[in-house]
Amino acid sequence: MTEILDKLEFFLADRGIYMLTFVLLAIGIYGMVVCSNYMKKLMCMNILQVSIIFFFLTFGQKEGGTLPVALAEVLQAEEYINPVPHALMLTAIVVSLGVTGVGLALLMKIRDIYGTIEEDEITGKGGGK
Repeated sequence: MTEILDKLEFFLADRGIYMLTFVLLAIGIYGMVVCSNYMKKLMCMNILQVSIIFFFLTFGQKEGGTLPVALAEVLQAEEYINPVPHALMLTAIVVSLGVTGVGLALLMKIRDIYGTIEEDEITGKGGGK
């Protein structure tokens, strides 16, 4: 039993971020497809964006790497981690916040016009509740 727990602990420590990324990606896609409430779709889109940010940030790391700051004792470029994915994901976070803000503004306008944010009621495909 302890051998199984040791293997599970090693797997989660080694590949846990990939599992988290996959679970968040699946939740985001599932919610975008299944939910008929536009607010829920917007929240699932944010979950999807977070999973993609996690995915890219994992590529910016390497075992034994150090921060990309010039150090006297580190002379080889291979010893530094790649800062580009981190910089790109900072930009992605800002864009995500902007998209969320615009999405919320559009949802408020949709609610003002139609009186609801349920997709079925707006498109007329479901008869409402």
